[in-house]
Amino acid sequence: MVSRLKNKVSFITGGANGNHGQLMGIAGAYAWLASNEGSAVVITDIDTESGKLTADQINKSGGDAVFIKLDVTDEKNWQESINFATSHYGGIDILINSAGIHTLKNIEETSGEEWDRMMAIHAKGTFLGTKYAVPEMRKRGGGSIVNISSMCAMFGSPTNTAYHAAKGAIRSFTKSAAIQYAEEGIRVNSVHPGYTDTPFTTAPFSLPGALESRLSKIPLGRLASAEEIANSVLFLASDDASYVTGAELVVDGGFLAQ
Repeated sequence: MVSRLKNKVSFITGGANGNHGQLMGIAGAYAWLASNEGSAVVITDIDTESGKLTADQINKSGGDAVFIKLDVTDEKNWQESINFATSHYGGIDILINSAGIHTLKNIEETSGEEWDRMMAIHAKGTFLGTKYAVPEMRKRGGGSIVNISSMCAMFGSPTNTAYHAAKGAIRSFTKSAAIQYAEEGIRVNSVHPGYTDTPFTTAPFSLPGALESRLSKIPLGRLASAEEIANSVLFLASDDASYVTGAELVVDGGFLAQ
């Protein structure tokens, strides 16, 4: 059933991890869900090979997808990518800011370069995406921006210093953007995933005792799948969430309820 995103255009960052037959990431899983719901899909990433494969697979399945190589820290690259997407599809209705990296270091272990890169990809990338997508959404009479933050934006840990801070920046930025653009019909929300089984988490979860430690803290007793998180993103992207803006949707198996 094609319905919730019919005739919409979704612009997705960090979306290369959507290859069928492989472990998918949240953005890659969203690309498939959005396509199935009738949206044209613009997949962007720095991973050209995987990104093109994801787009090719969606097209072969009957969807409509295109891949653009995008470094979310590069303002000129953002402008070029948005211009290409709008010329190819006629506009942008939905922006999914999902590009991200991860590190397991405390404050003193984190270098200035690592801090800057974490902030650039997460916070600056989200800012630039919003800055250049909003004018195109304005032309369409509104739109939806979904920023992928993390439950890490809401608590501390012995490691992940820069990651916690960067995801916290996305959380705050989302609320500011939501207030700025509400009158124009542009909704801005954040999703805060808990521990999820994706290519992003394979390495940290493979450390001795790491997975068991995390599972013991999740009331539902398991990791989320990428599609479970992507379904939440799909809700916020769609008109089902037409009265939702400035919200933070936590999808964490009950972790933060404790």
